[in-house]
Amino acid sequence: MKRFTLSLLCLMAIGVTRGETHTIPFTDDLKDFLVEQMPGGRVVAEDGALVIQDVAGCTVWLCEKLTAPVEISYEATVVMADGPFDRLSDLNCFWMAQTPQSPEGLLASTEKRTGRFADYDALATYYVGYGGNYNSTTRFRRYDGTGARPLLPEHDLSDAEHLLKPNHTYHIRLVARDGRAEYWRDGELVFAYDDPEPLTEGYFGFRTVKSHVVIRNLRITRGE
Repeated sequence: MKRFTLSLLCLMAIGVTRGETHTIPFTDDLKDFLVEQMPGGRVVAEDGALVIQDVAGCTVWLCEKLTAPVEISYEATVVMADGPFDRLSDLNCFWMAQTPQSPEGLLASTEKRTGRFADYDALATYYVGYGGNYNSTTRFRRYDGTGARPLLPEHDLSDAEHLLKPNHTYHIRLVARDGRAEYWRDGELVFAYDDPEPLTEGYFGFRTVKSHVVIRNLRITRGE
């Protein structure tokens, strides 16, 4: 599944003003988002929420390019109710994502990505895989744009406290500010990375595979 709205909608700025927090609505047409998904899944807006039901890989990009300093916050639930898409795994995200090998930019290069996870190896981005690998790992990576995805020991967690709980609504906050990337979960700073080559602009995307995720209250705050 792929949703094409680039020509008139995705390339239009959403209009987040510096120093203000804006809530990005999940409208029925998902006009502010670009969906990259393998066949068999679905992405829809229902009751003001973004609902991802996935079989083999999905990324949903916000169409606004973000510039640091910026914070991204949202609420997300991995649904477990014995449905065909329900698997407790992969509440993931990209932020400040760039495409150094595709100079036309991330949105315009969507044809090169199917939703399969390996299609994103060439990004330069911050990434967290929360409860990945069948809910056995939670990891932060800084993709370098060459296909390398280095993993530092302190960014590789497997304790129960940092794995997913079924049907729990997580409050997620992502930060890119002053050369530092941060990932917060339910008020706890889980990952912090002082980047020697910080990513100062790029795109944010929700990411999952073979799961049922419901997302609400996406907010973007631009710093002063």
